[in-house]
Amino acid sequence: MIEPTTSTNRPITLKDVKANPKVMTLIDGANELLNSMGYTEHGHRHVGIVSGITKHIMEHLGMPEREIELGQIAGYLHDIGNVINRNDHPLTGANMAFVLLNEMGMPPVEIAPILGAIGNHEELAGTPVSVMSAALIVADKSDVHRSRVQNPLMETFDIHDRVNYAVEKSRVVMDKETKVIKLILEIDTSFATVMEYFEIFLSRMVMCRKASALFGYRFSLEANGTSLE
Repeated sequence: MIEPTTSTNRPITLKDVKANPKVMTLIDGANELLNSMGYTEHGHRHVGIVSGITKHIMEHLGMPEREIELGQIAGYLHDIGNVINRNDHPLTGANMAFVLLNEMGMPPVEIAPILGAIGNHEELAGTPVSVMSAALIVADKSDVHRSRVQNPLMETFDIHDRVNYAVEKSRVVMDKETKVIKLILEIDTSFATVMEYFEIFLSRMVMCRKASALFGYRFSLEANGTSLE
């Protein structure tokens, strides 16, 4: 368990992080870079949703209030490394987050778990290392929705654009009794099939299963009313 901050100043909050001009600029820059490469949205909308889902999961698990706040901060900062390069962005992002949070006066005992969560959120090299990390992983991989598509020309959509555009609704639901965390999707199959969703998201769903297992839950996906586990 994370000990309360010993700083003489008040604890750094998500509100403080959002208000930091450097954070705002880095998130904008990260999304601009990925947009130029043809990726879906990774800006303030995405990190805000990931931060919110991380909070939802950690609250549901009964985590301490301060740890939930730190989890939200991790969610908000998790993609800033994309301002440098898509490759290895969890590692560069964790380094950048340390500098930012250290400058803001957050004590190292609170910064450390945030760095671990950011550095392990990507499926190619990351692994769930804590409840905070696992919650961030599920939150990040659950954000699939048509509002993430930045390509204005539908006729040039690639499979990532089509799959994201096909998802009209998505939400994460947790059931304490059955210990199931479920990603519920409503997919317009005229744009992409459920099979195409799995074609590009299978590795992410596998990582969600590993993350959910860390906090004692089973991960399930429900697409158009059909549950898949």
